[in-house]
Amino acid sequence: MKKTKPASKKKAKRPTSRPAPKKLKPNGLPLQHHVWESVEIEEVNPLLLRQFVVGTNVMLSRLFLKKGSIVPLHNHHNEQLSYVLEGALKFWIDGRELMVNAGEVLLIPPHMPHKVEALQDSLSLDIFNPPRQDWIQKTDNYLRKKT
Repeated sequence: MKKTKPASKKKAKRPTSRPAPKKLKPNGLPLQHHVWESVEIEEVNPLLLRQFVVGTNVMLSRLFLKKGSIVPLHNHHNEQLSYVLEGALKFWIDGRELMVNAGEVLLIPPHMPHKVEALQDSLSLDIFNPPRQDWIQKTDNYLRKKT
């Protein structure tokens, strides 16, 4: 009869670092990296220019509003965050007039009617959830009128 060697009592070595987690594609959408200078600037009307980047569930837009630009009263099913980077915007919303100056953010709930006027040349970043299909499809006729 053969003698078998006793099982080794050595502990298995633990790895010193964990392996990197697998990178997942969110809903099949690849990772995107954009430089604003490379994103198309759309002249919506003579006083309003915009750029936007669209993800699966969110849209980031950069709006250039010249002094006197008016975004007519409208509403949409999208939640909206407006962050004014430069200038000042006056909003008519929920029966009130609100001044939003550079460095301030306004959260507009879905379906809430609002109107905007640029009191100075202004730059804002607007975030929408979900993305604005009317902007993507260029069917936002209320914005395309000369102001």
